[in-house]
Amino acid sequence: MLIADVTGSGMLAVVGIGAAIGLVVFAIASQAEERSVVRSSLRQLDGYEVENVRDQELLNPLRERALVPAAQRLTELGRRFTPTGYVDKVRQKFVYAGEPSADAVDRFLATQVLFFAAAVVASIFFLVALDGLLRWAAIGLVLLGGVLGPSAILNRRVEERQHQLRIKLPDILDLLTISVEAGLGFEQALDRTVAAVPGPLSDEFGRMLGEVRAGSSRADAMRALEARCNVPEVRSFVLAILQADTFGVSIGRVLRAQADEMRVKRRQIAQEQAQKAPVKMLIPMVFCIFPALFVIVLGPAMINIYKQF
Repeated sequence: MLIADVTGSGMLAVVGIGAAIGLVVFAIASQAEERSVVRSSLRQLDGYEVENVRDQELLNPLRERALVPAAQRLTELGRRFTPTGYVDKVRQKFVYAGEPSADAVDRFLATQVLFFAAAVVASIFFLVALDGLLRWAAIGLVLLGGVLGPSAILNRRVEERQHQLRIKLPDILDLLTISVEAGLGFEQALDRTVAAVPGPLSDEFGRMLGEVRAGSSRADAMRALEARCNVPEVRSFVLAILQADTFGVSIGRVLRAQADEMRVKRRQIAQEQAQKAPVKMLIPMVFCIFPALFVIVLGPAMINIYKQF
């Protein structure tokens, strides 16, 4: 009987504890659900003022409450530790890359801080995990990647976009020449060309047309186009058009000459890249292919010589 009483008391205690825990969980869940309903209701009210500052902040999305302030802190930290004039150079590179916005520069500075912090953490890990020369080589590579990684990625994007501008310019000039010789004006022919040939160069020409329609002169709009692209071929085209406007030369004749010249330059660029290929292939051949080939060819001979002597 005593054992039964003890067992019954234990069961009652367990049931009581479980019931208490269930009540606490139910109260917390009900309160959280109530707050969620209140917040969703307040979001639907336009112009409703919340007296509690905490509730007012919680109405904003998580991105505005956490991610945006963190990115701003990282951007301020990046601006503080960068040399004078570096931010202006980064902003100019983003213009060349086709993203002339201040937010892109801020994101780049925040990314640089994150890369550097990750490089420092990885360096500490390699300092503990590795030994000898491999440790310092890994630390040097990680720090170099953390410091120069974002800049290298941005420079690569600028080079790729400028390459796209170079290879697209002859095709656009051909279509522009045909349109002008067919009787269209320069702006109308350029508008038709932009609609027919999509790409980064067409986007720049479209922006130039927008500046002209907004009241800017053609010369100023084309100079701004040349400054945004920073490509010698585009600079030559802009100078030719400006000289044709100044001296009254036929634009159709100038466009045909520019199209022929740009086509020759594109062919020369392709030939230059083809001539560089053997030189670039020499490095992996010397350091990767030749050592394995020497091991296969000279390895058995060296083993026989070693056995003989």
